[in-house]
Amino acid sequence: MALSHAILAALTECPCSGYDLAKRFDGSVGFFWHASHQQIYRELTKLEEQGLITAEVIAQTSRPDKKQFHVTPAGTEFLQTWIAQPAKGSPIKDELLVKLFVGYLVSPATLITTLQQERTQHAATLADYQSIEQQYFADPDAISPTGQFQYLTLRNGIHYETAWLTWCDEALAILGTMDEDRRNGEGAS
Repeated sequence: MALSHAILAALTECPCSGYDLAKRFDGSVGFFWHASHQQIYRELTKLEEQGLITAEVIAQTSRPDKKQFHVTPAGTEFLQTWIAQPAKGSPIKDELLVKLFVGYLVSPATLITTLQQERTQHAATLADYQSIEQQYFADPDAISPTGQFQYLTLRNGIHYETAWLTWCDEALAILGTMDEDRRNGEGAS
């Protein structure tokens, strides 16, 4: 997937300015596709040049005019073609897993600290997702057809974070046992 697909997906939800898109991106598509505001602005320019989006200039009195971007029919067709193609699995690029892979180079206590910090971040993300679920999707039977697709992506995020926390607790238990054995002089290399 390219950033262009994520931006087009966000703009189909609601046309907006580049500034508003960059802010909204973090709270929607940004949960599963990260991009800096600078990357988003560059991509908007490319998408407009390709005719996949168009910009409506909106005059403002106390500020410079702003451009509100809309997906064109060609942009919708581009997304439809992309959606119909099989998704390519994303390779895992996780710094923490590389650290764990060579974790024998440090004490288990070092990795425990790192994992506890990561666990805190994942628990906070899960809480954010659950809050969104309660706020916008409390009654799954009443969700609009468009909302159903957004709900499916949210549920994936909830499952991902829940599985990650389960794995993390498992890893912390194993590392805790290793640390205790090390402190007791057992299992020394």
